[in-house]
Amino acid sequence: MPEESRRPRSRIDPRSPLVIDTRELGRRPGSMLPVTRTVPAPADLELDMVGVPQGSEIELEIRLESAMEGVLVSGTARARMAGECVRCLGKVDGSVVADFQELYAYPGDDTDDEATRVEGDLIDLEPLLRDAVVTALPWQPMCRPDCPGLCPDCGARLADDPAHQHEALDPRWAALQGFLEDEEPDEHVEDETQER
Repeated sequence: MPEESRRPRSRIDPRSPLVIDTRELGRRPGSMLPVTRTVPAPADLELDMVGVPQGSEIELEIRLESAMEGVLVSGTARARMAGECVRCLGKVDGSVVADFQELYAYPGDDTDDEATRVEGDLIDLEPLLRDAVVTALPWQPMCRPDCPGLCPDCGARLADDPAHQHEALDPRWAALQGFLEDEEPDEHVEDETQER
């Protein structure tokens, strides 16, 4: 049986923009290869209120370094993020920068069963990129640092109307306020008053 047919087939799609071929790097420890590319964002790079829109551009600056155990991948990802402000639900636009580093172990290396592996000569950056970018997203995104939020009485965006306010009533009189507004004057009582 030929040697190539005994190798396990790679589960990595070499056509994916997040897959890097390491053949140019070689396996001599100490060799280094810089890689710069722009890739479309995969789906679900998001938290509840903010995320990187699917298909938007992610700029990658990567350094591949050959080591005894595998390929050390270090780099930075820059992407646009969009979402909703946690205080006023307004639009949030901005950018996210995520640093990442991972050792991709060569096949047959027994260092760790959970290690990320080089498959053939290919490495898949998507799981590494996903972990780095999602972790770098803000947990509580805001449209601006001093966002005043929503009016607790009517839900109006306070940033749209800084002078927005409601008449403040003493809560002890609130029940009587409704009573006075609903009560109609008794005509019979008024007539008796006039007769006197």
